[in-house]
Amino acid sequence: MSQISIIIPTINEASNLPLLLSDLSNIQKEIEIVIVDCGSEDKTIDIANIYGAKVFISKERNRGLQLGIGAKNSKGDWFIFLHADTRLNHDWFRKINSYLEGSKNSIYYFEFKINHKKIIYRFLEILVNFRSKFFKQPYGDQGLIIHRTTYFKNNGFRKLPLMEDVDFLSRLNNKKELKQLNLPIYISSRKWERTNIFLQAIKNWHFRRRWLKGESLKSIYSDYYKK
Repeated sequence: MSQISIIIPTINEASNLPLLLSDLSNIQKEIEIVIVDCGSEDKTIDIANIYGAKVFISKERNRGLQLGIGAKNSKGDWFIFLHADTRLNHDWFRKINSYLEGSKNSIYYFEFKINHKKIIYRFLEILVNFRSKFFKQPYGDQGLIIHRTTYFKNNGFRKLPLMEDVDFLSRLNNKKELKQLNLPIYISSRKWERTNIFLQAIKNWHFRRRWLKGESLKSIYSDYYKK
């Protein structure tokens, strides 16, 4: 099995990172964990060090930049890009091996699940997985698994504070290489808990549409993080 590098961008993730790293701890000898932090003021870096992760620092709060730093400093043949607030099943690594023995051109992503029992989240899961599978539009929180040659051949993630995943996938020549794994990734519900999830989904679609039409990312970023 080729070495796998798991790349995780962080900013103040002390409450979430231990859960993800504990999911990875039983296979730590077989993988490389790379944390790229952009100025955490909590115990995020201390936690990463305790779990034996390699830690790199980004001078800017910019997720695209963080992912790029992680990829450039990773040694694995396969990169797995994960958000710090995600969880994985205990047997995910054993099941993933058969996929990674296949084409290096394929880009994989997990089945979208939300780590909350509310029934309304089941509807969101259906919508996201339909969009991902049939319209070939997965996003970074679903975990992107990319061979290093494919990643660098497509010039990797650009230095973008958001939409870095949409940007990268839009530059792929063959969307048929995007394949959903028959494995779940559990997403934290925190970003939907303070809003109507369907209104938020419409807002997110509108932000992506504005970006794809060429609007300034600075303007979109300002609206996205407007309180």
